[in-house]
Amino acid sequence: MAAARILCIDDEKEIIDLIRLILGRKGYEVEGAIGGEAGLAKARAWKPDLVLLDLMMPDMDGWEVFHRIRAEEALAKVPVVVVTARAQSIDRVLGLHVARVNDYISKPFTPQDLVESVERVLASQHASRLPPE
Repeated sequence: MAAARILCIDDEKEIIDLIRLILGRKGYEVEGAIGGEAGLAKARAWKPDLVLLDLMMPDMDGWEVFHRIRAEEALAKVPVVVVTARAQSIDRVLGLHVARVNDYISKPFTPQDLVESVERVLASQHASRLPPE
């Protein structure tokens, strides 16, 4: 089976590089995009299996990117994990229960937090595609 394709949308190149390093070691194919506009363009062109999305970006905030991803038929089912410095519990509740992102990771995160989240979300996505027994 091919490696899962993960798109990291963040406004900090250092975060993208860190995520690429952590997930690359686990065999994932990771691409990065700096900012929301670039992230949407990359998602449309590359069709990732999962998106890691920062919320606080100068050109377009992460919620706008998330809503645009969900609005596009080709991307609507791609799981989105928010990776953000917005660590207040209200942000997490809004993300998981109102917006319905697939997971929510607060910065700073450990490599283990990131890998576990990605593996959990991809496994649940895979399970939802299996035909019923």
